[in-house]
Amino acid sequence: MELMDSDFDEFLHAPARLTIVALLAPAEWAEFGFLRDSIGTSDSALSKQVSALAAEGYVDVRKQAGTGGRRTLVRLTPWGRGAFVRHASALERIAAAARGARAGHSEEV
Repeated sequence: MELMDSDFDEFLHAPARLTIVALLAPAEWAEFGFLRDSIGTSDSALSKQVSALAAEGYVDVRKQAGTGGRRTLVRLTPWGRGAFVRHASALERIAAAARGARAGHSEEV
């Protein structure tokens, strides 16, 4: 049985990147600070991952003046949102196939 799926996105699957896009999925825009605090990472580590996602077209980044200084906002691009949905679906199919394989496999005690 083949468990790999063509919609599986190896770039997106990295834990930090997958968490970022999962947090962005229900939002129009999210503040950098919200992402940092939700993930529990440093500014520099988050910046590196957001930059990588932006370079590959998964997210847009916007800097804007706000009260108390500049704010960095991040959102999924339409392509990034689709990639996340496809990847999540691929993970569900892989997990379902594994459960089916396990159910069909009898263990000897």
